Amino acid sequence: MGLQYDTTAFDVSSSTEPSSVLVTGGAGYIGSHAVLALLEAGHRVTVVDTLVRGHRRAIDVLAAHGDVHFVEADCGDRGVVLPLLRERAIDTVLHFAAYCYVGESVQEPLKYYANNTGSSLRLLMAVADSDVSRFIFSSTCSTYGEPGEDRLPIGEDCPQRPINPYGRSKLLVEQALSGFAARRRAEGRRFACARLRYFNVAGSDPHCRVGEVHDPETHLVPICLQAAAGLRDSVTVFGTDYGTPDGTCIRDYVHVTDLVDAHLAAMAAIEPGGDHAWNVGTGRGTSVREILDSVRRVTGVDVPVEQGARRPGDPPSLYCDPSRIRDDLGWTARHQELDDIVRTAWDWMQSHPNGYD
Repeated sequence: MGLQYDTTAFDVSSSTEPSSVLVTGGAGYIGSHAVLALLEAGHRVTVVDTLVRGHRRAIDVLAAHGDVHFVEADCGDRGVVLPLLRERAIDTVLHFAAYCYVGESVQEPLKYYANNTGSSLRLLMAVADSDVSRFIFSSTCSTYGEPGEDRLPIGEDCPQRPINPYGRSKLLVEQALSGFAARRRAEGRRFACARLRYFNVAGSDPHCRVGEVHDPETHLVPICLQAAAGLRDSVTVFGTDYGTPDGTCIRDYVHVTDLVDAHLAAMAAIEPGGDHAWNVGTGRGTSVREILDSVRRVTGVDVPVEQGARRPGDPPSLYCDPSRIRDDLGWTARHQELDDIVRTAWDWMQSHPNGYD
């Protein structure tokens, strides 16, 4: 049982010694999948989550697969986090905790700067007074903004010019983390960091132990599947007049377990003094209409669609060049077929129609 890794690419289970890892946002979608993988690789895991958008039941499920020390708190609460880093002898931080809705960030920018940027900076200040030697930051392709067709596929050298508060809130943390890493190097302190710029994450644990549950749900794949399951009347396509082949937005969809593989590979590879930025995606763009077609194939349901206006802050196309992470870490996405990604999300939804409830 457990997440199965393609060891022809790299062996994440044996390439790193057991670590004491703090996972912020470990009760959320990506964080819970990361905790599961860390436990199965033999690491000691501590989770900090406010449960504002995470799930207490996810922690209960994870605890059945290993020793998880859970603290309900904000990762920026120094009074909680600093003693935890010391008492649990944390050497590695995987920082997932963040709000991640582009549209919401446009409507409530201060909420995003306070949570995504402010809490992250306070977390780094606690790390500065601890023995943490590795920090893996959950960043986003939204830091690239609207790069233009001449920059596709997007490489890590693409200028970072975010066009929404979500992307800006993440870029500020990237910049602070790099500055902190440079200071650590100047002091001769053991510290390394990686900034993983995610593209669109989808799918679920193939064994349906943890999965994607948001309230409200704003991610395209589960929204389409909810419509297929009769949990919503239709799917609204926001913008059908983009300069793309079928007029809808194009994104790079990476399976959540592949994304987790990238984190464990980064943990194993980064060395003191290192400050890395890696795109994490498949390198292939998929349109909204293509997602709908995949959902219809997987579920056998003709999902009803409504057309809506463009949403503020949505670039037409975002998909990555994953060659750097492939060359540096030997990582490639195992789930290359869109239907395979959608099928794991559908299996989760079928087995957990009410999420964790």
